[in-house]
Amino acid sequence: MRVHHLNAATMRPAGTFGGRLSPTEMVAHTLVVERPEGLLLVDTGFGRGDVADPKRLGQPFRAMVRPALDPAETVHAQLLARGLDPADVTDVVLTHLDLDHAGGLADFPTARVHVHEAELAAATAPTLREKARYLPVQWAHGPQWVTHTTAGESWMGLSAVSALPGADGGSAGEVLLVPLHGHTRGHCGVAVRTAEGWLLHAGDSYFHTSEKQTPPAPPVGLKVYQRLLAADDRLRRDNQARLREMYAAHAGEVTVFSAHDASEHAALA
Repeated sequence: MRVHHLNAATMRPAGTFGGRLSPTEMVAHTLVVERPEGLLLVDTGFGRGDVADPKRLGQPFRAMVRPALDPAETVHAQLLARGLDPADVTDVVLTHLDLDHAGGLADFPTARVHVHEAELAAATAPTLREKARYLPVQWAHGPQWVTHTTAGESWMGLSAVSALPGADGGSAGEVLLVPLHGHTRGHCGVAVRTAEGWLLHAGDSYFHTSEKQTPPAPPVGLKVYQRLLAADDRLRRDNQARLREMYAAHAGEVTVFSAHDASEHAALA
């Protein structure tokens, strides 16, 4: 399978103090996977609806994150720029449903949308604390949801992995949903098997590339931000520790990257 690494949302957060508190630029690292049965996306970043109507993202979010909202950065536009047809997107696999990950769903209205069942429950029936992170207008078109549970096989020492079969089993075992809960109620990583080895899109299970190492050394502002944003911070930290253990044991077999670290995206794009 051929994999494209895209940035579907450049963000320049406020209050970084020149990068001392947090990175001056962040991305929305998304994947386009070319399969015999069609295109598969991992996350979508912001979509055309977000770019056309930035107000729907909310003033607090826009003031804090300062997204570029460039029409050319939408996955839809980047597919066209690569000579790929957006209508060929058959599946979208989401790490979670935060508004900077699910904004492009409406750009692929016929695609199956794979998500952990706990995440869909959180997004469609959020607690008061969860409401601010989800934007129901991004899936108001009524996606074809495909929910996955935590029951499954072990992968690289991480338990509870759910496989996403392709059409007629064409991609069975090549795209896996890896539960890494904590950032949100049903947050997951997504593993993709390529000819060169495995890719693991770790979503927002960590934000800074140093967090793959022991000890992790993210900028202090980013460390605080992750704690404040977590639905369950203890679970997030526990799963991040498991991710570090997996990376240390299998670094030669799997390339791990997060959703927002610009240096990781630049190394793979």
